[in-house]
Amino acid sequence: MAYLGNVPARSFISFERQVFTIVNSQTAYTLSHSVTNENDIRLVVNNVVQEPGSGKAYTASGTTLTLSAALTNGTDEMYCVFLGRAIGTVNAPAGSVGTSQLIDLNVTTGKIAADAVNGDKIADDSISDEHLDPTVITGQTAETSVATDDLILLSDTSASGALKKMTRANFVSGVGGNMSPSFAASALGNNALGGANQWTKVQFSTEIMDNGGVYNPSTYRFTPNEAGKYFISSFINWYASNGNVSNVGPAVYKNGSEYQVFRDTGYTSNQSAYYVGSSTYNGILDLNGTGDYIEIYWISNYSSNAPALNAHLGGSTFSGFKIIE
Repeated sequence: MAYLGNVPARSFISFERQVFTIVNSQTAYTLSHSVTNENDIRLVVNNVVQEPGSGKAYTASGTTLTLSAALTNGTDEMYCVFLGRAIGTVNAPAGSVGTSQLIDLNVTTGKIAADAVNGDKIADDSISDEHLDPTVITGQTAETSVATDDLILLSDTSASGALKKMTRANFVSGVGGNMSPSFAASALGNNALGGANQWTKVQFSTEIMDNGGVYNPSTYRFTPNEAGKYFISSFINWYASNGNVSNVGPAVYKNGSEYQVFRDTGYTSNQSAYYVGSSTYNGILDLNGTGDYIEIYWISNYSSNAPALNAHLGGSTFSGFKIIE
């Protein structure tokens, strides 16, 4: 037979029945299904339908049935018929939401709050790239600076990719660096470089920079306050006149003792020459950051007038910085 509208129902369901075991002096019983109130059940005592409601025969809420008066075991009988009952919960069971339940690009910014998605509501690895709306990230305001206590979200590979938070300060700890402490000093005067064949400390008395307060322009000494490897550089611009000069060169002194020597033993000037030269040192030293210190010394052999620092052409320099490892 033809019809208009919805297909007529061809099957029916039965209302569930629960029989109670009477307990003397007891007025509270547990229902096998949760209900909104007493109107969701029909209660029958000794084959007589009871009137629901406060001040009547019984009330009900959730899974608790409360009688207005206790019954007697062996004398009274009681059962109920469920006319309506709750068949769902507000939240999905833990771990029940998988990839197949999510529509592509349907997880938007409004659904990802600071603490809205947690392990109790969404199964592990259930949200994949194709289900996240790109505007969740691209729609956010770009930051021009990051505070040390700002949080970063990352995947912990040691914990099967579990998401964890970390502050910016912890995230960048040990990453990169600014090559500090560091310093640079110069010697601009025409100062003599000491006696013949005698090591003399070079007086780099003008500070150019000192990041960390590690250079003393009075003692001409670099004393780093952090342990590590340091790049040390020295350029000595010198001149000599009216006397033979040979075996010139600088040396790096560590803790007051000769550490590395760079001496040009092959150079010799003649008796009447006026010679301008330079000596350079570049090297990497391991310093402990507590007591180690570095100084630059100079040596030369001459017959009459001692070589001196040349104040021209930018003078002489001494510098260093910590290497990022």
